[in-house]
Amino acid sequence: QAHFVESGGGLVQPGGSLRLSCAASDFPYNYYTIGWFRRAPGKEQEGVGCISRGDESTYFTDSYVADSVKGRFTISTDRTKNLVYLQMNNLKHEDTGVYYCAGNAHHEFPASFQTLCAWNRYDTWGQGTQVTVSS
Repeated sequence: QAHFVESGGGLVQPGGSLRLSCAASDFPYNYYTIGWFRRAPGKEQEGVGCISRGDESTYFTDSYVADSVKGRFTISTDRTKNLVYLQMNNLKHEDTGVYYCAGNAHHEFPASFQTLCAWNRYDTWGQGTQVTVSS
């Protein structure tokens, strides 16, 4: 059974950086989109960003991030290791939460953050990694 594994979380001061990694036992070709999500204490789960491939013949190249993290967070992949990264810079207190990666096996349209990074479209999830931003 496929599953995702996140790593790289921890405690960081405001303004600091972390890089989260996501690995999956059947990554990458069983998914069209890999997403990053977070759940902050007392808040609903939200999409942080996602990375997608256009079709079965391409790799994951099209990334999207939420407005709240734009300019600070980026999503990338390491094709040789089959990993998906969430690079988080200039972290803020409000970035605290449990971060999850997940995979969507369905080809969604249109190609936009709202469509591709919607958490309810994802089939397979990891257990999450805690990110705490505190001084």
